[in-house]
Amino acid sequence: MLSVRLSESVERRLSELSQKTKRTKSYYVECALERFLDEREDYLLALSRLEEKGPHLSLKEAKKHLGFPDE
Repeated sequence: MLSVRLSESVERRLSELSQKTKRTKSYYVECALERFLDEREDYLLALSRLEEKGPHLSLKEAKKHLGFPDE
């Protein structure tokens, strides 16, 4: 269980959306949080990969390695 405080404007917008769509506010908060977490985790993974030592490929090299046609 989690409790959060929202600004009045966010609370109002969330309530209006919930009423218009007949979905719960919890549904929308969970969807938004899930999306945020997915994006943040992906960002952190990409950042850690950039910090890894070892060979890196340019976009052109990666396309060639994967068999994409030359442009």
